[in-house]
Amino acid sequence: MKHGQMTRAVLIALPALALLALAQEPTELKFERLAQGYRFTEGPAWSKEGYLVFSDTPSDRILKWIPGSEITVYRTEAHGPSGNAFDAQGRLHTCETRTRRVTRTDKTGKIEVLADKWEGKRLNAPCGIVISKTGHVYFTDPAFGEQSDRRELDFHGVYHIPPKGPMTLVAKSAGRPRGIALSPNGRTLYVSNVDDHNIRAYDLDHNGEASNERELIAKIPGAAAGIAVDEKGDLWVAAKGLSVYTPQGKRVQVIELSDTLAGCTFGDFDMKTLFLAARGLVFRARPDVK
Repeated sequence: MKHGQMTRAVLIALPALALLALAQEPTELKFERLAQGYRFTEGPAWSKEGYLVFSDTPSDRILKWIPGSEITVYRTEAHGPSGNAFDAQGRLHTCETRTRRVTRTDKTGKIEVLADKWEGKRLNAPCGIVISKTGHVYFTDPAFGEQSDRRELDFHGVYHIPPKGPMTLVAKSAGRPRGIALSPNGRTLYVSNVDDHNIRAYDLDHNGEASNERELIAKIPGAAAGIAVDEKGDLWVAAKGLSVYTPQGKRVQVIELSDTLAGCTFGDFDMKTLFLAARGLVFRARPDVK
C-alpha cells in the first residue's frame, strides 16, 4: 500500500485458502467474507494456538474459527460478550456487558472474575480489552443503551489490572471510550472514544502505570471503535471504514467499506491477516504488514 491515498476495498467470496495466494495491488485491498448471519459481531481476538474468536453480543455467544474449518460455538450464555483478548499463557479475557465485568478463562474452562466494581460501584459495561506481553490488562468501560440507564458510576472509564496488586483507574471521561490497543514495545496505550471521535494516547512506565494523556488523533469519521497495531506501530482504526494512522497520529490510508466496523485484530499463522468485525459479518484481508 502507498501512503497518502484512498484505498478501494474489494469484497470477494473465495475458498478459505485461495485468498492467501492473491497478489496485492498497491491501491486495492481485497477482503474475504469469513462469517455472516450474526446479529452484532465484535471483539475479534487471535489465539497463538491457531484460531480466532469473536463475539456475537446480542446472541450471547462467543464464536470460534480454526483456519480450514467451519465456524463453531466457543461459548453460549456468555453474558453479552464484547471485547476479547488472549494473554501470553493462552487464557481468554472477555468483557461481559450484561454482567458488567471482565473475566478470564483458563485452558480448563474455569472462569475467574477479574473486575466488576470500582470503589464499591458496579462497572458500566466493559467493552474493549488489551493485554501486554508482561500480563498487564487494560480495558474500557463505557455505557451503551440499557447500561446507560443502570449506571452506578458517573463517568466512563479506562482501567488497568496489573499482574499483582489492585486495579487502578487510568482515565475517566464524559465521552465513551471503546477500542484499546498497545504499541509494539508496550510503552504506549491507545484508546478510541466514540463520542469525541478521537484516539487518546498514554505513556506507560515499567509498572504499567499510565501518564501524559493526550489527544493523538482527532476528527475520526464515524464512531471510533476497535484498534489494531501493526509491527511498524501504525494504528488500524475501525470506524466508518478503516483508517491507518502513524504512531504520530498522521492518517496515511483510508479504506472505504460499506459496513460500519466494530473491531479489528491481526492474526493467522504469520500474523499478516487482518480480521474485521462489522455488524453481523466478519471479514479478513491480507495487508502487507504484520
